[in-house]
Amino acid sequence: MILAGARIYYAMARDGLFFKRAGTLSSRHVPLVAIVGQGIWASLLTLPRTVTAGAKPGEFKYGNVYGQLLDYVISADLIFYALMVGAVFVMRRKAPDMDRPYRTFGYPIVPVVYIAIAMLLVLDLAYLTPATSGIGYLLVLTGIPVYFIWRRQAKTS
Repeated sequence: MILAGARIYYAMARDGLFFKRAGTLSSRHVPLVAIVGQGIWASLLTLPRTVTAGAKPGEFKYGNVYGQLLDYVISADLIFYALMVGAVFVMRRKAPDMDRPYRTFGYPIVPVVYIAIAMLLVLDLAYLTPATSGIGYLLVLTGIPVYFIWRRQAKTS
């Protein structure tokens, strides 16, 4: 996830939607600034500890913030993964003659099954853990105003 996140920062920076420096490549064609930034961010997420009271007086359970964040965003991630798989159908329709060096295994059955299972898991998580899923959706939705702010700044510069 750290390496994939860095590529997202890189692409966003190239589109003017993130810090310009994150959109540069090193001499070996690696988005080094984005990778280092993502590594620092991941470290900051994993270092803090959470402490909750245990069942017995004086007993404590220790966890970490990253585990909680992962619980929050897994249902939102599943939605984006399903959309990404669904993009295969869109691309096949919009660009039928495009060169495809990799063919989707079991197309169209495997992608449809994946989307169906992912959506069932999203519904299941929303039903079983509405507070956790809801916080995850709110975290993801906070990116919408941030996107529009960056986009407006990119247009003015």
